[in-house]
Amino acid sequence: MDGLTPIQAQLFALQDLDYRTFHCKLMPTVDPERVIGVRTPQIRQLAKQLSGTPEGEAFLQALPHRYYEENNLHGALLSLGKSYSWVLEGVNAFLPYVDNWATCDLLSPKVFRKHLPELREEIPRWLANPHPYTVRFGLGMLLSFYWGSDFQREYLDWAAALQREEYYVKMMVAWYFATALAKEYAVTLPYLQAHRLDPWTHNKAIQKAVESTRVSPEHKAYLRTLKVKSPPQPAL
Repeated sequence: MDGLTPIQAQLFALQDLDYRTFHCKLMPTVDPERVIGVRTPQIRQLAKQLSGTPEGEAFLQALPHRYYEENNLHGALLSLGKSYSWVLEGVNAFLPYVDNWATCDLLSPKVFRKHLPELREEIPRWLANPHPYTVRFGLGMLLSFYWGSDFQREYLDWAAALQREEYYVKMMVAWYFATALAKEYAVTLPYLQAHRLDPWTHNKAIQKAVESTRVSPEHKAYLRTLKVKSPPQPAL
């Protein structure tokens, strides 16, 4: 195709039109004209090839990107970074351009796991951001990294305090509480009993917890009794 950058041409060489049709249905917020149709494992493999190269570095500076897969490649490149400060700077530069749940959730830098105290200081700033996918990313960091000895009760407060109407933010709050019910049931249950979440997110968290294999049958039975009358699904 004429007018493509070398990296765009590489992505089009990996195009799967059947996958493109399928994947577009999963991302109603993304213009199908911006979707090439490249599977995530192939994007990750291309990221490995480009990581640390001048071509890869130039690509990371070339925001905004045209195609959905370019954004996914950008996220995959950042996720491979070895320097915490470099990755953090790159993530903060990239987040304003993230416009869908799939790109947001793909962005999960491995180096963050080695810097949890420093990362913790960034999360409240992401949660307070007006951009919904920056908020979702902040929640995703709590969901990915802060369990076991790294879990703190206040993280539940952070998530419960979010007053956002966007579907993909509410859904991530629900996922976070469903996971917390699986991992920290005794600490998390009072948030459901006290109705700290809006009705839709409250019920969605219970639904996801009940569907989980990590929640006991006894806990699932009790959680079902906590469901409330829910308003319609929030708009995408």
